[in-house]
Amino acid sequence: MISVLVVEDEEITAEANRIYVNRVPGFEVAGVVRSGGEALRFLRHTPVDLILLDLYLPDMHGLEVCRAVRAGGLLCDVIAVTSARDLAMVRRAVSLGISQYLLKPFTFATLNEKLTGYARFKEEAGEIVGQGDVDRVLGTLRGRSELPKGMARDTLDLVAAELRGSPAGMSAQAVGTAAGVSRVTARRYLEHLVELGVAVRMPQYGGVGRPELLYRIPPES
Repeated sequence: MISVLVVEDEEITAEANRIYVNRVPGFEVAGVVRSGGEALRFLRHTPVDLILLDLYLPDMHGLEVCRAVRAGGLLCDVIAVTSARDLAMVRRAVSLGISQYLLKPFTFATLNEKLTGYARFKEEAGEIVGQGDVDRVLGTLRGRSELPKGMARDTLDLVAAELRGSPAGMSAQAVGTAAGVSRVTARRYLEHLVELGVAVRMPQYGGVGRPELLYRIPPES
């Protein structure tokens, strides 16, 4: 069973989240706490696999809780829950290792999808052999375990390999030439890697006109 700590200060929402989690096969709620301090005290004596973490808590921000969890060497994963539609907040959450981001209000179906994807991620993470497996597992965690229609795994692996061989980044045209596919096809695969969080895109300014887009895979990926 995958154990979950629910961190939510609103009593009704906390109870709803507890019920939702316990309805998902393979998951069980290890505890429900109402503040960041309670969460950290709970985790000191009861390890869990996953934290369902509200970001706006009465005593501290949820990102501070996550930072303290990481500083304490705890390896549990985190799904952040918030009503904030703030891209900067999402970026900070990702930088702290938060695996998924769930916007309030959400339905049981939405949470079920997130937890089911997380369960697949836990199961498949032990089966990694090559880079394709890494990308597949990351896709599973983000709810994208299957490739979009018209894409081939071999081509995706080839595009990713070309990108990893160029730390400074490559354009879609350069990737296409190296991989033996058209620029349009290369760009589609590159954008898919961006959606998975494996690659990033960045503009390269130089000549007159619109900047050229470069794609790169950060070293930590």
